[in-house]
Amino acid sequence: MKKIQISPSILSADFSQLGIEIKRLEDAGADMIHVDVMDGHFVPNLTIGPPVIKALRKHTNLIFDVHLMISPVHKYIKDFANAGSDIITIHPEATDNLKESINQIKDLGKKVGVSLNPDTEISVIEKELKNIDLILVMSVYPGFGGQKFIPDVLKKIESLKKIKEEKSYKYDIEVDGGINFINSKEVINAGANILVSGTTIFKENNGNIKKNIETLKEV
Repeated sequence: MKKIQISPSILSADFSQLGIEIKRLEDAGADMIHVDVMDGHFVPNLTIGPPVIKALRKHTNLIFDVHLMISPVHKYIKDFANAGSDIITIHPEATDNLKESINQIKDLGKKVGVSLNPDTEISVIEKELKNIDLILVMSVYPGFGGQKFIPDVLKKIESLKKIKEEKSYKYDIEVDGGINFINSKEVINAGANILVSGTTIFKENNGNIKKNIETLKEV
């Protein structure tokens, strides 16, 4: 079993002091930083762009796990790569050609992530699984933090784990959306090895982010 990693979402952080918040997460044992990029078009919310990622890059050496919820995504991949992203995750629905977008990310020297919304079937990306470094399983509908976890995605996680083992693929399985201290154990047991969490990490136990990160890793 792969080591369980925690990728805190800065969507729940204090945006007035993001540099300080990222340092707090690093000191608390975060494995990477999850950056949610939304365009108000592909999803009904607006967040941040490449200039903010570039500014934050100098505050930490942690992996920047950047989730692009923008369309058309292929037009902006290079900008986010140049800003300091380490993993660039895209949605198959947001690109004209998934294979070309995957190759574009790889050519820029970045790891490739592909995200599956709750209603998106694995079959949509099955031909590209061997070329993907990370599969982000959305356990809520993307757009806003603080939503409730959708239990049906556990079957999808189990299926991805099975395919990975049968085909000897190398991708990580990451889960994002409504992750708390109870369902974190369920998604880990289903096959996930990276958990994204915002609200739980920043709000639970009176904001004790070190304790919250450690608790999320427990099976």
